[in-house]
Amino acid sequence: MTDKKKSGLFRHLFFASQVGLNIVVATAVGYAIGRGLDYLFSTTPWLTIIFLIFGIISGFFETFRLVQKAIKEDD
Repeated sequence: MTDKKKSGLFRHLFFASQVGLNIVVATAVGYAIGRGLDYLFSTTPWLTIIFLIFGIISGFFETFRLVQKAIKEDD
């Protein structure tokens, strides 16, 4: 395998792992923020649900942005 093929393979593997991690991390951060705010303001479960939804949406937007960037780089 040539060096160019290896670097392309690693770039694609990195991209795939980054996409998966973006969704998981954004969702976890949203959940943690909501959970913490619920604890502070005693509003369980409303802020957890709201920030969880924000985290999921944020993860998908970031994934969409990464895919658009990858498509642009391939052209």
